[in-house]
Amino acid sequence: MAPPPPRATFQTKFFFAALSASILALAVAGAFFATTMRQQIDARIEATLVAEARMAAEMLTRGAPLLSVPEINAEAGRIGQLIGARVTFIAPDGRVVGDSAESLEGLAVVENHAQRPEVIEARAQDLGHARRYSATVKMDMLYVAVAVTHPAIAFVRLALPLTDVRQQLQPVLTATLTALSVALLGGAAIAWIFSARIGKRVRLIAGIAEQYRRGDLTPPRLGFGDDDLGTVARALDDSVQEVGRRLSEQARDRARMEAILAGMVEGVIVVDPQARLQLVNDAARQMLKLDEGHRGIGRPYIETIRLPAIAELVAGVMGGRKPDALQFSPPRDPSRTIMATAAPAAGAVAHGVILVLHDITALRRVDQIRRDFVANVSHELRTPLTAIRGYVEALSEDDTNEDDRRKFLAIIARHTQRMERLVKDLLRLAQLDAGQETLDVIGCDSHNLLETVVADLLPSAVERRQRIEVTIAPGAETVRADPEKLHDALRNLVANAITYAPEQSTIHIRAQRLNGNMTMTVADEGPGIPDDDLSRVFERFYRVDKSRARDPGGTGLGLAIVKHLIELHGGMVRAENGPDGGARFTITIPSPAE
Repeated sequence: MAPPPPRATFQTKFFFAALSASILALAVAGAFFATTMRQQIDARIEATLVAEARMAAEMLTRGAPLLSVPEINAEAGRIGQLIGARVTFIAPDGRVVGDSAESLEGLAVVENHAQRPEVIEARAQDLGHARRYSATVKMDMLYVAVAVTHPAIAFVRLALPLTDVRQQLQPVLTATLTALSVALLGGAAIAWIFSARIGKRVRLIAGIAEQYRRGDLTPPRLGFGDDDLGTVARALDDSVQEVGRRLSEQARDRARMEAILAGMVEGVIVVDPQARLQLVNDAARQMLKLDEGHRGIGRPYIETIRLPAIAELVAGVMGGRKPDALQFSPPRDPSRTIMATAAPAAGAVAHGVILVLHDITALRRVDQIRRDFVANVSHELRTPLTAIRGYVEALSEDDTNEDDRRKFLAIIARHTQRMERLVKDLLRLAQLDAGQETLDVIGCDSHNLLETVVADLLPSAVERRQRIEVTIAPGAETVRADPEKLHDALRNLVANAITYAPEQSTIHIRAQRLNGNMTMTVADEGPGIPDDDLSRVFERFYRVDKSRARDPGGTGLGLAIVKHLIELHGGMVRAENGPDGGARFTITIPSPAE
C-alpha cells in the first residue's frame, strides 16, 4: 500500500492562496489596462486618421483644381507619402480616381467604392470609418472617409493596415506584461515573506497546543502578536490555562477525596441517578469481597453488588423514602456483620445515592464477649456463693457434730479462696487492660527463674506423681524481661499442665533462643487440645472439655492473664498440640543475647 501523499503546510497553503490572489488581481488589472490602452490607442489612431483625412480634404479644396486622372493619382501619392497612410480619392459615382497604392493601370481595375461602408457613412454624415478586410490589398484595414468639395473628387479616404495598429500596441503590451511580471514576482516575494511569518506563528501556536495536549501547561515565553491571530491565540491560551487551573483544582479535590475515602474504615459506594456505579472505596471492596479494579464503574451497580438488601436500600432512597439502616452478612463471609445506611447525594436524589457501610463485626464480638464475661463471672461467683451459703446453713443446725463442722468450714474456706483468686485475677486483668501495669525489664537468669516456678508447683506435681524436666539450651541462659511477670506467666502454664496432664507423666519446660528471640515452651503428655479449641483457649473463662480435667476448679482466667503479660513484653504466646500428643504452649519474647 502506497504511503499517503504529504500534507501541505499552512504556510504553503497561505503562500499559494496569496499568490493566486495576486495573479488573479494582476491578471484582471493587466487585462483591464491592456483593453483600456488598446481602446485609447485605437481611438487616438482613428482620431489621427480623421484629422489627416480632413487635412487632405482641405488641401484638395484650397489647392489648384485637378482635372485629369494622372494629376489626381499623383496628388494621392504625394499626400500618402506626407501622412504615411494609403490615400484614396473617390468620385461622386464611386469610381476610384486616385490611390497612393495603385498605378494608373491599376486604377482601371479597382472596384467601385460607392458601397463601401465608410463611403456610405461619409455621404450621409460627411465622415465615415470602418474596419474590414480589403480585397484590394488583401489585409485588414482601418478606413476613414471624409467628404470633399471638389469638382472631380467627392470623398478622400485614408486607410491604415491593422498590422500597423498592432505594431503600435505591441510596445504597450510588452511594457504591460513586463510590469505585470515584475509585480507578480514582487507579490510572490511579499506573499512568501508574509506566509513565512504567519506560518512561523502558526507553528508556534501549534507547538504550544501540542505541549498542552501532552499535559504540560507551562505558559509560553514568546508573545502571539497584536493582530487578530494573536488575539485568538491569546484567548485560546487563556482558556486552556483556566481549564488547566480548574483541572488541577479538580485533581487536588479528587486526590483529597480519594485519600479521605482510602483512609476511611467505613465503606462508601456512590450510585448515580441512572443506578450506575460511580465510586467504591477500598473499605467497601473488602467488606463486600468485590473484585479489584474498576470493571464495575459506570455499569449498573446491581451487576457488581449482587445483594438484595443493598438493592432494596438504594431503591428505597431513589423512590424518595428514608429507609432505616439495615444489617446483613456478606454471602462470601457470613461471620461478619455489616450495617448499611443510604442517603441522597448532595441532598437530592437527582445527584444519586451515597451508601455507607459500617463493619460492626468487632462491636458485635466485643458485645458478645462482654455478655459472656458477665455470664461467666456470675456463674463463677454463684457456684462458690451457693456452696458457702449451703454449708453456713448446715453449720447453723444444732445437731452438727464437731467432725462435720470442721469439714464444712474447710469447704467454706476452699470456696472462699476460690472467690478470692477469681476477684484477684479479675482485678489484674482490669489493670492489664487499662495499661496500669508497667515493666521492670532486667537481665534474668533463666535457670533461677524456671527453678523458682518448679519449686512453687512441685508439691502439686508430686501429689500427682508427675515429673518436671527443665532444659535450657546454650545461649538461653539469660532473658531480658520483668522477672515477676514472666514468673507469673510461666507459673500459670505449668499449673495448667499439672492440672490437665495425666498422673505419672512428665512435664517438659524448655528455653532456647531462636532468631534473636527467647522462646520458652511448656509441654505435657496429656490428650492435647481439640483443634476447634486451640484458637479460643486464651479467652476469658473459656475451658476445653472439662472431662479432661482432674479438678477444673481454676478461675478460667489464667491463660488470658498469660497472654496479656507476654504481650506487655512485646511478645506472643501460642497453643498447639505436639507431634506425639499433649498440649504445648510457647512463649516468644524479643530478648537479644547479652
